Amino acid sequence: MKTISNKSKIVFLSTFPPTQCGIATYTQDTIKGITDVYGKSIQCEICELVDKPKEEPTQAFTLNTKNREEYAKVAEEINNDEAVKLVHIQHEFGLFSGNYGDHLLDFLNVIKAPVTYTFHSVIPNPNDELRTFVKLLLSYSNSVFVMTNKSKDILINDYDINEEIITCVPHGTHIVVYEAPQQAKEKLEIQDRLVLSTFGLLGEGKNIETGLQALPKIVEKAPNALYLIIGKTHPNLIKDGTDPYRDKLEAMVKELNLENNVRFINQYLDTEELLEYLKATDIYMFTSKDPNQAVSGTFSYAMSCACPIVASKIPHTKEVLTADSGILCDIGDSDQFAAAAIKLIEDENLRNEMGISSFTKMRASSWENVGITQMNTYKKLFNNPEDIKFSYPDIQLKHIKKLTTELGIVQFSKISIPDLESGYTLDDNARALVAFCMHYKLTQDKEDLAYILIYLDFIQRCQQPKGDFINYVDKENREHVEQNAEVNLEDSNARALWALGTVVSISDILPETITKKATQCLLNSLKWAETIQSPRSIGFATKGLYLYHTKIPNLYVAAIINKLNAKLLANYEDTATEDWQWFENYLTYGNGILPESMLYAYLITNKPVYKKVALDSLDFLISKTFVKGNFKAISNQSWYHKGSEPQEFGEQPIDVTYTIMTLNAFYNEFKTPHYKKKMKAAFNWFLGKNHLGQIMYNPVSGGGYDGLEKHNVNLNQGAESTVCFLTARLLMEKLAMSQSRVIPLMKSRTGVAINS
Repeated sequence: MKTISNKSKIVFLSTFPPTQCGIATYTQDTIKGITDVYGKSIQCEICELVDKPKEEPTQAFTLNTKNREEYAKVAEEINNDEAVKLVHIQHEFGLFSGNYGDHLLDFLNVIKAPVTYTFHSVIPNPNDELRTFVKLLLSYSNSVFVMTNKSKDILINDYDINEEIITCVPHGTHIVVYEAPQQAKEKLEIQDRLVLSTFGLLGEGKNIETGLQALPKIVEKAPNALYLIIGKTHPNLIKDGTDPYRDKLEAMVKELNLENNVRFINQYLDTEELLEYLKATDIYMFTSKDPNQAVSGTFSYAMSCACPIVASKIPHTKEVLTADSGILCDIGDSDQFAAAAIKLIEDENLRNEMGISSFTKMRASSWENVGITQMNTYKKLFNNPEDIKFSYPDIQLKHIKKLTTELGIVQFSKISIPDLESGYTLDDNARALVAFCMHYKLTQDKEDLAYILIYLDFIQRCQQPKGDFINYVDKENREHVEQNAEVNLEDSNARALWALGTVVSISDILPETITKKATQCLLNSLKWAETIQSPRSIGFATKGLYLYHTKIPNLYVAAIINKLNAKLLANYEDTATEDWQWFENYLTYGNGILPESMLYAYLITNKPVYKKVALDSLDFLISKTFVKGNFKAISNQSWYHKGSEPQEFGEQPIDVTYTIMTLNAFYNEFKTPHYKKKMKAAFNWFLGKNHLGQIMYNPVSGGGYDGLEKHNVNLNQGAESTVCFLTARLLMEKLAMSQSRVIPLMKSRTGVAINS
């Protein structure tokens, strides 16, 4: 039985794998980026460009570019599919037949759906004929993508194209989990070599000769240097089984006595293999000799894998490569390439710094982020842009498990490498315990139990004789009394209560030894809990005590909840005014826990005043954190003080997650659709609905990025941000399950699109 999809379709006119060319791979990766982010509502199809008839078409549409009659015919075929909302043409002049590929006009004269282009070539200083033709192409569209600001400037200044129709989107890159080259080399068994590399379909334009000519001087300085030349020869250059360009390079290797220092990897590697080679690279050699080359995917990929770069001066490298991420050389100047490589060989710290700088700079251009940028332009061309919805990523535990040792979860991470020197905190282990309890409740994955026990043991180990807790333990498992005394411990102590209550709340599915340990730990803390004063600490403690009480009713626990929230209510009554319905004179972090605390107090005591304050304060918080329907966290630059204008930027994942948690609690109790809608809007912040239009997580590992700044994402993936992203993702999974009434254990691991 054929299923009917209600997805909107985008048709890409492009070459496509298995055709081996840069545009084919570019389109494949573009589609993956769009599908990963928007696959719930968008279906991408291919109109494959071929240069001879294809006996068995493998794509939705096929256009033989050598047959002029097919241009209009294929356009009609696309017109017959009402689901097609947009046609995106990957444009390179040589892809289409005719003068400057003008047979494409036959297609454009017939197609009815809106059209946009990606210009892979933007030729400077055009003659009148070329300028007129490009303007004619754009008259059918009023939308074009280019990959560099230089290309944009050329279109504006040399072609007189209106800036408003041009979208500059960088060449996409693959997100990888950062690792030092030495680690990656071991997988490839080249750990004893200093690795230089280059990759791509080989041809004269790659100018590999320059790299080979520079290599003898490099080998003098580093005899263990290994130059990896990765990639097959471009298929258009192989005639009658002969490969003259590769023969020429191999002859050069022999002539220069470099057989021990050069390795040809004559394969068209799949993406994962290629990225492993790039991660193992100490210095990437980009030797292109085309001074007008607008963009290079190989150069972008190398930067995204944290390669320090030595590169020819072409428009793309001059625009992107700054002094902190690589060295530019004149085209074809082997002496400059040798000197630059030697400079990097002699300074390992400089190589590492440049690699991290490259990696950080290119994360904004991940295929997921490129997909978001493109979709924001597509929406202007779609008839019903509101139909475009985010898909949710896989639930990934790789990074949180990587951060966890036998002692607990490590506090910080340098990009994706756990920073053991940062030690362990009660805060982080409590949050991690909550997240793993949620995951276990959702999946019943037995592997979770080991992690639940690690985090629970950490909390128990931090508990003091009077029932309170220390907050910090170093990597040697030593308590630092000074640090524990200096830091305000109430919040972290209260989070421990929240985590312990969470464990008890799922006691019916946990081993008895775990629930007994959590129960005893929580009961030991009750005397201390009565003394809590700070508002957020009251909120976290109330949440834990409420979860405990719902499983094991206890009048003493209920009395503590009432006592604590009477204090919180007094704060509210002292501070709240008609236009500031809040518990303090400022909004800081984790604000959602305060109305949530009032909600739990109401559910325990049934006092109407708690319910009223809960609802009023949540409405107030929503009014300050949702702008035009989109979530915007309170800035940590100066917080938001009563009577002042809120600051922008400095947004942290913890605030997003606590907002989702609070909305979830209120939705569960009152079933108000408004709360569910706001939950989805808040989670979309992680998915790219933020001021930078970038995802806030690593889809490969599940690591959560530490913060959203004015101009960049903080790519460190510490415990707090990673646990917060996982927690938010689990809440959205639970919400989807309640809507669909199915158990998506396997689906959540395969990244099924869920209503957002």
